[in-house]
Amino acid sequence: MGGRLRQGKPSHLSTEEGTVEAPWRDRIRIALAYPNHYRTGMSNLGFQALYALFNTTPSFLCERVFLPDPGDEGAFSPGPTPLSSLESSRPLRDFDIVAFSVSFENDYPNILKMLERGRIPLQAAARSERDPLVLGGGISVMLNPEPLAPFFDLFLLGEAEEMVPEFLERYRTLHAAGSPRGAMLAEVQRDIEGAYVPECYRVRYGAGQRIDSFQPVDPSFPARIRVRHVTEISAFRTHQVITTPNTEFADMFLVEVSRGCYRGCRFCPAGFVYRPARFRTPEALSASLEEGLRRKGRVGLLGTAVSDHPRLADLCGKTLADGGTFSIGSLRIDRVTGELAGLLADSGIEMVSLAPEAGSQRLRDVIRKGVTEEQIFGAAERLIGKGIVNLRLYFMVGLPTEEEGDIDAIVELTRRIGHHAVKTTKGTRRFRRLTLSVNQFIPKPATPFQWLPLADAGLVRRRIQKIKRAFGKERSVSVIHDLPKWNYIQALLSLGDRRVGEILLAVHANGGNWPQALKNVNVNADFYVYRAKDTAEFLPWDFIDHGVSREFFLEEYRKAMETAEKWKLGR
Repeated sequence: MGGRLRQGKPSHLSTEEGTVEAPWRDRIRIALAYPNHYRTGMSNLGFQALYALFNTTPSFLCERVFLPDPGDEGAFSPGPTPLSSLESSRPLRDFDIVAFSVSFENDYPNILKMLERGRIPLQAAARSERDPLVLGGGISVMLNPEPLAPFFDLFLLGEAEEMVPEFLERYRTLHAAGSPRGAMLAEVQRDIEGAYVPECYRVRYGAGQRIDSFQPVDPSFPARIRVRHVTEISAFRTHQVITTPNTEFADMFLVEVSRGCYRGCRFCPAGFVYRPARFRTPEALSASLEEGLRRKGRVGLLGTAVSDHPRLADLCGKTLADGGTFSIGSLRIDRVTGELAGLLADSGIEMVSLAPEAGSQRLRDVIRKGVTEEQIFGAAERLIGKGIVNLRLYFMVGLPTEEEGDIDAIVELTRRIGHHAVKTTKGTRRFRRLTLSVNQFIPKPATPFQWLPLADAGLVRRRIQKIKRAFGKERSVSVIHDLPKWNYIQALLSLGDRRVGEILLAVHANGGNWPQALKNVNVNADFYVYRAKDTAEFLPWDFIDHGVSREFFLEEYRKAMETAEKWKLGR
């Protein structure tokens, strides 16, 4: 085992509360890795929950590792000093398991950077008994782990609270028995529901480079991997473990109040793979909220559909009564009541986010957003009426069946909301700003739109520019948006199969130069991104049982297209 290494800027540890530093002796050691910088990783509640889960499991210790902060890259470049953990500065290779928490596809190249700087072979097939086991989990790999399959020994697909302890107990037993790496992985694949070991499955490609078969190499392995879900989330506390000023949410303590969503928006994978909607009771949340108020005085209430919580007003009111404040992310438009708007204002919130997603009712119906223009205006009026002086509106461009008129509808809807807001406020409560966040729709696995291609980047760019030009002279409206070129890469990593791993290797070898990497490999990226998939073909993620049937997705896809046709014919 290597010695401790101190490197780079002063440690973040000095600013943290809640850090665990356990003795290494007689422990199985896990490096919990986030494939981005400290500030981003420590803002991720799932990452923090895993840290607590690993460290409360007997016989294990967990330390964290991140992509080096900007300016620290030289300290971690290939050479004598490898990437090391935050808590003890131990080299990554000293750990038994390196567990990556992966939330975003665009972080995939960072995984290869961290493995190389940790002196761990990039490809699973090249690792020996002396190398750590490389484990992956998180929403993006739960949807489709295949582009990362060449680099991971094991994925755990699903919610962690019950699955991770099962895996750790099995690993502890096999580790104590001295089981070889291959035999250990086979046992885990055979016995742990939600486990996926890529080397235990073989992919064959047929005509047109489509997947012809996806089969386990041993009949004792499951033919399909079932994503794990927790039935009773109130049995578990999911809240921030470590507080630090160096995060995106430094002024608040994060608490998960709900999981899943019953709405069924056709573009949203979280609304399908985290089914059913589950809400923690106020009693179950009491201790977490109390701790949050003690540490920060302000709690951030998180969940896939927080505003659908049946007792949200009670939670917010109790927090205020206890002398604290709260914050909520995006609100469901049809849940913004006068009472909730008042509670938000009492908590000092000056900006609230709403997500119409589309400007026209036609397109909102196609994507099954389930809100009307009347509801959008009602929510805005109630918020403005309670003194909320900034609104953020989320819209998507490049949606299925989108037409130029749908872009005009975004402009018109925004103008009407903005003009109404300015007209109905005055004095110290004068409305300040309407921010449009415009992002490209990206087809995702495990949704009714999984068969659709990404809209052309040039078309999306022109439509975003049209929206920006429309508000160029309006001081009270600002437009922010993502870059269409990065959406192409996200779509590739979302929709790709194992062959996309070759592209990731080329990107890594070319220092992050995607155009050069795409030229260097014999893999057609457009095949995954710009091709409409046949609804009968086997998709790269079809070996995963996400809890929603293919037939359901197909029926919802057909309903979306039928809705578009009905609007075309005048309903």
